[in-house]
Amino acid sequence: MKISILGTESLGVRGLSCLVETGNRRILIDPGIALGYMRHKLLPHPFQVGVGARIRQTIVEHLHTATDVVFSHFHGDHIPLRRANPFQLSLETTAKDLARVRVHAPGRNDLPGTMLQRRLDLEKAVGHEIPDAAGIGSGPLRFSTMVPHGPRGSKQGTVMMTRIQDDTTTFVHASDIQLLDREPIDLIRFWHPNTVMASGPPLYLNRLTPDQETAAWNNALALAENTDTLILDHHLLRCERGIDWLARLAHATEGKAVNAAAFMHARPCFLEAWRGELYRDMPVPEGWHEAYAEGTVDTQNFRHWRQFSP
Repeated sequence: MKISILGTESLGVRGLSCLVETGNRRILIDPGIALGYMRHKLLPHPFQVGVGARIRQTIVEHLHTATDVVFSHFHGDHIPLRRANPFQLSLETTAKDLARVRVHAPGRNDLPGTMLQRRLDLEKAVGHEIPDAAGIGSGPLRFSTMVPHGPRGSKQGTVMMTRIQDDTTTFVHASDIQLLDREPIDLIRFWHPNTVMASGPPLYLNRLTPDQETAAWNNALALAENTDTLILDHHLLRCERGIDWLARLAHATEGKAVNAAAFMHARPCFLEAWRGELYRDMPVPEGWHEAYAEGTVDTQNFRHWRQFSP
């Protein structure tokens, strides 16, 4: 089994997309991307826009050869969108490939209006009704029933976790569980995975309580006890405090807990957390974002920052 993480916060964008190759299956999970539209009252910096464009193109290229696509839920950083903003992945770009592959996604039940419409948009793109995958299996894939997106009862809804298993490896894509509810933790442990990829707790949000942060820490330790590698990223790494939290967890787990960039042997690039620094180091001309949306400017003048480049 080969696991390639394509786009997430330690790689410079919002998302939790990955490609898993096993046997004759090429399984693309959560092919979406976003940049926080406003962070510290700032739009995405052109350097981050360039990073996002590269990752978006990588996702599209892998869609060309995928056999399966999995959507864990219908948030805009996890799926292609019919009305994508300039920093997201558009459904029009991906529709032809989505019509060709096996699509696995949660069903329509209990979806709020916006999420239901996005699911309907996907069905229109693939040209047929997408069956409810939650709780069932397909070859090497097995899907959980719906579990909380963060704490139980969250307004963010629910997500579907994915287990992929072959003769030597079990990988779990736990999506946006944020380690804040025990049910998905217990299910993951029951699956006995070698590698787990999940969103960590959203420490950048003021609404997260100290008790919830403690629960997330304990749940992370419980997962690390039962797996070889615990990849935590996404919501956790949108702020400096989350970066420090994961560093402490890596120490406590003797290196089992890592971010996605480290797993991919890449240099971490926490651009959601570093947006203010980007603007201080490379000021952005007034009107740049409007011109970029109209296609009259590009990111060419923002190609390098410190030791990073798109």
